Amino acid sequence: MQKMYSGTSRSERVNENLVPKEETIRFLLDYSKALSVIDYNKMKFEALLN
Repeated sequence: MQKMYSGTSRSERVNENLVPKEETIRFLLDYSKALSVIDYNKMKFEALLN
């Protein structure tokens, strides 16, 4: 499994249109910082701390 994902991408297979914008990356990072997952008796509670 490690061999499948450890190789570098070929430049002809990489689509430059799929590069995310800085705004998108910032949104995802902020969302992940605000998300809190609490495990309690085999249940999971998700809370968005905004």
